[in-house]
Amino acid sequence: MVKLGESRLLKLVVSVIIALFAGIIGSVFTTASIPIWYNFLIKPPFNPPSWLFSPVWTILYILIGTSAYLVWMVGWENKEVKIALSVYGVQLVLNTLWSILFFGLQSPFLGFLGIVPLWISIVLTILLFYRVSKKAAYLLIPYILWVSFAAILNFTVWQLNPWPYGQLIINFMIFQGLATL
Repeated sequence: MVKLGESRLLKLVVSVIIALFAGIIGSVFTTASIPIWYNFLIKPPFNPPSWLFSPVWTILYILIGTSAYLVWMVGWENKEVKIALSVYGVQLVLNTLWSILFFGLQSPFLGFLGIVPLWISIVLTILLFYRVSKKAAYLLIPYILWVSFAAILNFTVWQLNPWPYGQLIINFMIFQGLATL
């Protein structure tokens, strides 16, 4: 029989792992693109050093997962919990999608198109979490601040590198044998 404390710890671990898993999926696309594409983009002076992103995102994913745990602990039978965690799930998918659009497709333009609904879904998640657990909502404040900064950075990178689809078309042509490096 699982004790109450063990059950809570298990839910916390599951919540954090789910959030970290979203980050891991996104990092597959990010890591592969940095040396072959991102490092060659023109970036604004306020672009953070590359080494900063991984620890910041790791901390954010832990906060995001902990936030979901606090809402989950209120009880899955609660209608507001179900709605809040559903929107939370959407924002996690959008979070991963952004990495695919920006890094995977190597497109600051598509990344910017993806970060707007991500930002909106985070705000909605915060508002819905606040109705269930104020602490859970507060834990998401660093996340929305970071994504707000990322949106500004994404927009600026797009403006500095205006071809909307980045290397996507060139990569397709190389794959098809229509162009060479």
